[in-house]
Amino acid sequence: MTEPRVAARAPRSATRLVAHRGVHDEAAGGPRENTPAAIRAALARGVRMIEIDVRVSRDGAVVLLHDATLERLWGDPRPVGEVDLTDLRELGGGERRIPLLAEALELVRDSGAILLIDMDEPAPAGPAAEVVRAAGATAFSAWCGHPEAMRTIRAALPGAEIWQPWYATEPPTAADLAELRPAVVNAEQLLVGRAWVEAVHALGAAVSCWTVDDPAQAAHLATIGVDSITTNRVTEVRDAIAAGAIDERGRQIMIATELAQHAAEVTRHARANGVGAVDTKTGPADHVTEIDRTIERRVRAVIGAQFPDHDLVGEEFGGTSDGARPCWYVDPIDGTANLANGVPWTSFSLALVEADHPVVGAVIDPVLLTPVVAAKGRGAWRDGLRLRTTPWPGPSPLAGAVVTTELAGARPWNGLTTLMERLAELHCTLRIPGSGTATLSGLATGRGAGAIIHRYSPIDHAAAILIILEAGGTVLAPTGEPGLPALGDPVIAASDPTTAAALWTEWNTALTPISRR
Repeated sequence: MTEPRVAARAPRSATRLVAHRGVHDEAAGGPRENTPAAIRAALARGVRMIEIDVRVSRDGAVVLLHDATLERLWGDPRPVGEVDLTDLRELGGGERRIPLLAEALELVRDSGAILLIDMDEPAPAGPAAEVVRAAGATAFSAWCGHPEAMRTIRAALPGAEIWQPWYATEPPTAADLAELRPAVVNAEQLLVGRAWVEAVHALGAAVSCWTVDDPAQAAHLATIGVDSITTNRVTEVRDAIAAGAIDERGRQIMIATELAQHAAEVTRHARANGVGAVDTKTGPADHVTEIDRTIERRVRAVIGAQFPDHDLVGEEFGGTSDGARPCWYVDPIDGTANLANGVPWTSFSLALVEADHPVVGAVIDPVLLTPVVAAKGRGAWRDGLRLRTTPWPGPSPLAGAVVTTELAGARPWNGLTTLMERLAELHCTLRIPGSGTATLSGLATGRGAGAIIHRYSPIDHAAAILIILEAGGTVLAPTGEPGLPALGDPVIAASDPTTAAALWTEWNTALTPISRR
């Protein structure tokens, strides 16, 4: 098995870059988004399309701001629509001021650039259209955002260039585009694949993707025919597209991370607002919810678009793989019984397996609800920090330690109670928290010294095993030797080899002479 290398591709020079809210990086001392300085910085870098956001002040002025309130940028909780232009003008000042849309149009007039005017609600559409009409700026402006806002723009400015938003997995049909007659279909990057692009092109529209800050992903999108890419990283993305170099493994890591983040957001919402109806599968203790299905549908849509030559096997909707092609395994909620019963200890598992070896894995931390991601040879990470296991510091390998395990469904697996007694004699505590994914991956985040899963399944455990190994932990085969488990084998893992060996000895003794299956 070899890791995908950076592959040279033919550059797509026709792909246009759109500077998202101008060129800005205030954290690094650069301009603030949606300001004159950000627009000038984009023009200085040769960008020929600049996306900006508009809101309307209380007294009807159309200004450049993305958020509905002033909280994030200015520390002021007031909604923009409740503040007069005079007060807005007091914020920032100079090139850092909140500009009028009319001022932004003047900045790009005669530059050869186009201002892409975005809005996430219908209210600014009418006033913004009047500003563009009064400025005679239809030729160097375009529009994107809320569908109802786009209808207003089409009615007010029949000759306007509209970028129709599209959120569905399937590409639009001719009927879908008939009302707005868009020049561009503007779609989320992770749902756009080659077939999607070709379908939109066949309708006579161009394709734009937002918001693409990963250079490898941008280069990939360019090679499949995407016409415009909206990005916060103009220079890096431009260089990647020009080079035509795509780090496929890096792209896989990025997409797995994004999917784990989506799962975390859905889980967070479910914990706060309830899961709704709870169904069962094989029995009353085998739960499934619409949360599970929602997350898996998202994974299937994204993987299908980004990696159409890969297989996918999921907990809720099945699938098959003969091992000949790379395969993604997903469990959208590992620990649904916990989720259904209000116990805040669940995870998500997504693993890319090649030749029976996990090479990319992503889970979510059950406490922090943040992605934990690993790739073969590249380490394991959480929140940008590399994870490394540390040996159990007790007076002996298991004394004072916590070891975690899981039930076989709702029942103890053969030998579990004996193992619990043996560990107790060593002053080692056994815990059963309710998620095999979290139980294993927790070793990489410092939760427990060892873990045992009675039967390996790549859907639940491949990602976590990769995370353990890339964090420096140890995984043992049933023989007690380091190695990946086969399907149905037990998984014995620990933060270090000494603890792993001691745990294997106790497990092996507990299962003798009873069946290990």
